[in-house]
Amino acid sequence: MSARTPSASGGAGSPARAWRGWLTGAARAGHGPRVEFEYERGGTVAYFAAYDVQRAQVIGRIEDTTGIVPFGRLAAQVMNSEPYASARRVFWIVDNGSSHRGQASIDRMRAAHPTATLVHLPVHASWLNQVEVYFSILQRKAIERGDLADFADLDALAARVMGFQTLYNQTATRFDWKYTRADLLKTASRLNLAA
Repeated sequence: MSARTPSASGGAGSPARAWRGWLTGAARAGHGPRVEFEYERGGTVAYFAAYDVQRAQVIGRIEDTTGIVPFGRLAAQVMNSEPYASARRVFWIVDNGSSHRGQASIDRMRAAHPTATLVHLPVHASWLNQVEVYFSILQRKAIERGDLADFADLDALAARVMGFQTLYNQTATRFDWKYTRADLLKTASRLNLAA
């Protein structure tokens, strides 16, 4: 394939350690789970990830902090591995997070990786970024509702995140989005937004 499409993000949705005053209670018939909303923060890990939309594979890394330089390391990690290293074009789908915002980020990506094109989603449309779907799955399946007292430290949290990534890559299939362009045009027409 001559063009590849990773969907990438990181930093803002980084997993956090927190201790709640009470354990989360199980849901009962007619009632949702009982969640204690008072908690003490124990820090976060900066998890940067790129989701290959064609292969349903995640390439991620834990960094000490968020920002332009750590995002650049993720980009280098992806672009120096196959199939991206030999692809004629690689389209990076990103939201408008601070580590990859604006024309300057497009210029940085092009200078570092000439075959890469950074494509920004509209503001407030990060839900269209498929790596955000993966982050949601990570949160639900690997990190339970903020009851993170079982993580002794941030290294344990980072190990859980990276372990989940490995497991996900062994079992994942592509997201099967049902909402088509025709559906979008129909909705836009109904809302009188059609161009």
